Amino acid sequence: MTLFEELTWRGLVQDISDPELIEKLNKGGLTFYIGTDPTADSMHIGHYSSFLISKRLARAGHHPILLVGGATGLIGDPKPTSERPMISKEEVEHNFQGLKAQAEKIFGFEVVNNFDWTKDINVIDFLRDYGKYFNINYMLAKDKVKSRLESGITYAEFSYMILQALDFMHLYETRNCTLQVAGSDQWGNITSGIELVKKKLGKTVYGMVMPLVTDSNGVKFGKTEGNALWLDKNKTSSYELYQYLLNLEDSMIIEYLKKLTFLSKDEIETLEKQNSEHPELREAHKALAREIITDLHGISEYHKAVKISEVLFSGDIKKLDLTEIEEGFKDVPNFSISTEENIIDFLVNNQICSSKREAREFVSTGSITVNGDKITDVEYVVRKKDAIENKVVIVRRGKKKYYLGKFD
Repeated sequence: MTLFEELTWRGLVQDISDPELIEKLNKGGLTFYIGTDPTADSMHIGHYSSFLISKRLARAGHHPILLVGGATGLIGDPKPTSERPMISKEEVEHNFQGLKAQAEKIFGFEVVNNFDWTKDINVIDFLRDYGKYFNINYMLAKDKVKSRLESGITYAEFSYMILQALDFMHLYETRNCTLQVAGSDQWGNITSGIELVKKKLGKTVYGMVMPLVTDSNGVKFGKTEGNALWLDKNKTSSYELYQYLLNLEDSMIIEYLKKLTFLSKDEIETLEKQNSEHPELREAHKALAREIITDLHGISEYHKAVKISEVLFSGDIKKLDLTEIEEGFKDVPNFSISTEENIIDFLVNNQICSSKREAREFVSTGSITVNGDKITDVEYVVRKKDAIENKVVIVRRGKKKYYLGKFD
């Protein structure tokens, strides 16, 4: 199938600005850009679902530019309900450097900063050279602006689309960039750039947007209990990412495989059949996790995530090293151990049990494990020499409550 046919099959095309773009995409050779603002020093999995399009187009012979908005990040793209908090110039610069390094490592493409060509434009030139090409009625009709008219929108936010349009024109003039791609929420900003290039330069450029990747309730991909899943493995470990992907909705998994992996149509259809016939095996989920984690962090990180998951399921904690333990038990209650003590005192003093009576009950019924070993002797002593690498003690109470203790 052609590139455009494949993108359509994968559900990656929501709208294009001109039917001419189809042939140009199939032919190859376009310079295009996709951008993000530096609101944090790491991208999250939602960025990955959008930015992956850059790899697909690059493999088809197009040239990608990744734009990190050092200028637009100081203003903030209008949110549907409220104004974004302003962040300092120093924080924006810090975040830019983090995103630049990350984007170059993960995607391997050129990264540019729109602050470089925006910082020296004075307000008079901005209004004369760019503002005069934007009709207020045209701007008010854009979805993001329209959604804020009742609650109110500041002039700074209102001007954001002009800044993004300026980016498109600058990259066209300096890099012959003729295509901008983005998530569907950027359609208004993209078409503003297309209009600016047409009115000011008399040239035709193009835009393509993808549907936002969401769950079955329309919640953006990667939003879990209000927390982003970061692409920086020091912020979100490969194990955490693996667990998230392994527990995605069955009804959405084939759509995610199409949009978030490079697996072929035949491979995905095979996984779809397996998922339908034996959903309990979660083969499609495992394939999604393998493809995403390997692409982001490498195959060794994927294998480590699988190992941690399998060990935690089996309870054989001693198979993990300290680094793997820190990843697998990142969010469990933890405490310091300063002295060796009897298991009953240990459980009470570290707030694993509320009383000695409760501690004796849990131990005598076999509901306490220490580093994977079931403890039934109330005289058992927790010793440093029995800790993993003489450092760590993992306690499980019941089936699911874990605690992590570290010897001083």
